[in-house]
Amino acid sequence: MNPELKRVSEHMLALGLGALAHANWHANYMSFENDKWPELSVLQAAHAAEILIKARIAQEHPLLICEQIPRSTQVRGYFLELKDLIERAKTIQYSELPERLWATTGIKLENLEKYQSFGRLRNCIQHFAPPSQIDFSRETLDFIFEVIDPFINSCWSLYAIDYNEDPEQYIYLIAGLISRGIKFMVSPDCVDDLQHVDFDWPKNNPQYEKEMKKRFMLMGFTE
Repeated sequence: MNPELKRVSEHMLALGLGALAHANWHANYMSFENDKWPELSVLQAAHAAEILIKARIAQEHPLLICEQIPRSTQVRGYFLELKDLIERAKTIQYSELPERLWATTGIKLENLEKYQSFGRLRNCIQHFAPPSQIDFSRETLDFIFEVIDPFINSCWSLYAIDYNEDPEQYIYLIAGLISRGIKFMVSPDCVDDLQHVDFDWPKNNPQYEKEMKKRFMLMGFTE
């Protein structure tokens, strides 16, 4: 393998996690200067998922993320180089990534329908107009914690809750998720930062409170 390609998966993983942090920030907070944060969170979360899935596929071999690669007669040198891929390669599209992921790694993406429907929502926002009467922030958070969260945890033992651009890191993000009744995987770092915090649990959803308190306790949280 060309040495230039060996670190492709590492780069994509870091980039995908950066996009995830941006999506968490825009989905959970608001801006007085820019009222498009909810819609932007959809674009960023879909982009994060696409890059992260490609990162996992690229761990097997970087060229597996490509649908089309340059022919030997199209490259300048003896070996395929990064610049050849930039100019001529075509990577797998968002909708086809779950099948390529399964074929190359044996991993089946959880909540596949959610993944595909979120991709359609992203395309609608990006190319046409935002659908009316949709809570884009909620759609993004559901996608992050139902699709991205279990994926990055199974692949790299990472937690979506750890990626956020808020300087306070956890407390406002988690308080927002709890107020919406969104289940999330609890990370060790999150527990260390939130010992003895008393959350305002939804009054009409005791099962949610029970499940999330169980997850916190399993990670060492002390009430």
